[in-house]
Amino acid sequence: MDEQQLEQQEEALLRRLERLRQQEEEIRKLEAEQKRREKAKKQVLLRLAPSLWQDIAAWAEEDFRSINGQIEYLLKQAVEQHKKNKG
Repeated sequence: MDEQQLEQQEEALLRRLERLRQQEEEIRKLEAEQKRREKAKKQVLLRLAPSLWQDIAAWAEEDFRSINGQIEYLLKQAVEQHKKNKG
């Protein structure tokens, strides 16, 4: 390889590196936006019968979820099913 080819390869690598840096910055921005949206979750006070709480807790444990995560999962499923039945 002569010097000119090496310089061309170096320039190409530098352009690729700059594109990767730009992509990395875009990813960081998207991750920050996702975190912001996650923090924007609404809180609700939910009262449940003790037996229902125990059933959900057991189910959550089986699915390796927190109780809150299990309730959210179940609610999402119910909403999706409702939308399918409605439409």
